[in-house]
Amino acid sequence: MKISLQQLQHSVGLTRVVIHSLDFSIYLAYAEFGGDPLLVTEADGKPLRTRNITEMKQRLAAVPLPALFLRHQSAYDEMIGQPIRQGDNGLEVPLSRDRGDFPEGD
Repeated sequence: MKISLQQLQHSVGLTRVVIHSLDFSIYLAYAEFGGDPLLVTEADGKPLRTRNITEMKQRLAAVPLPALFLRHQSAYDEMIGQPIRQGDNGLEVPLSRDRGDFPEGD
């Protein structure tokens, strides 16, 4: 499922946005409303994709974000020949809304 950046700016019930860090400095944003995450897209339906966190924060500046996180899945186990884990090995950290990208208040 998807949601456009324009729809996200006017949505109600947003609980958080998670920026996924992918290979080679590619970042995608997912919006969560309490259920399955929705991929954030451009107006043309293509995924909202940036090359750095600062640019993504700037693109999300007009969205009333209750919480913002960065998520990274590690391929370390696979790289050293370990068996695939049963659980999630992702790292998720909260991001600040500094540098004037977001309104103050939190």
